[in-house]
Amino acid sequence: MAASIAGIDHAIIGVRDLEKAREVYERLGFRATPRGRHVGWGTANYCLMFQDDYLEILGIVDPAAETNNLDHFLESREGLLSIVLRSFDAAATRAAWVEAGLDPADVKDLSRLLEPDTELRFQNVTLKSDATADVPMFACSHLTPEPMRQPGWTEHPNGALGIHTITAVTNDPAAAIEPMARVFGSAKITETDNTLAVHTGRGVILFATPDDVDMLHPQLRSELETEQATLAVLSVRVRDLAGTAAWLNKVGVPFSRESSGMIGVDAAHAHGVMLEFTA
Repeated sequence: MAASIAGIDHAIIGVRDLEKAREVYERLGFRATPRGRHVGWGTANYCLMFQDDYLEILGIVDPAAETNNLDHFLESREGLLSIVLRSFDAAATRAAWVEAGLDPADVKDLSRLLEPDTELRFQNVTLKSDATADVPMFACSHLTPEPMRQPGWTEHPNGALGIHTITAVTNDPAAAIEPMARVFGSAKITETDNTLAVHTGRGVILFATPDDVDMLHPQLRSELETEQATLAVLSVRVRDLAGTAAWLNKVGVPFSRESSGMIGVDAAHAHGVMLEFTA
């Protein structure tokens, strides 16, 4: 299992207005890539690239075409849509998941055109929601990784370096223990005070109750009530918290800080994502 998954590859943020969301995240201090259009689908994205992972801002540009259920997600909210896991071999990942007693879909070939004319190809392996404790999650193997990170794309004015943690809010974190052990292997799972941590190898996925989210991220206002797991908080590592604060002050984005210095930006200012910056 450890050989089949190499941590978090990227997190997907579903938005209703793709161009507005790009502007919002650039104001937050992220540098966006050129737009990418998924071949054969009605979706497009902007990516915020780091050295080892990235954020994908995903929107609908052709409502008449396939949206992979993004339209249904956006009927209720914007925000963190899914966690994408890094696979160096999609077939090997699928085989490991089958051996673990899961029922993954067949490997699927997909591609997107990075404007103006660069094709990026990849393979995905998806799991049903009951296999991932209702947290949307799938594996991705990049077949053309080199063009994804071009000079300057990983340099962000807010000093962002990569994904630190992603927090799913749920009333029963313990219910995720068995599903996550099957996906990642039991050695990757720890539980402390009813908070479940999945150590993916690159980035940590947390399962916490609404009350515990308030304790884990005190500088954010969660106000979440949920019957099933909801991806809510994205914590991003930065080079220098003082520099991040200076950028947010410069552009006039409201934020709060706690005693450790961590910075919180409420979901209203990040298209539904409770955004945290940590050293």
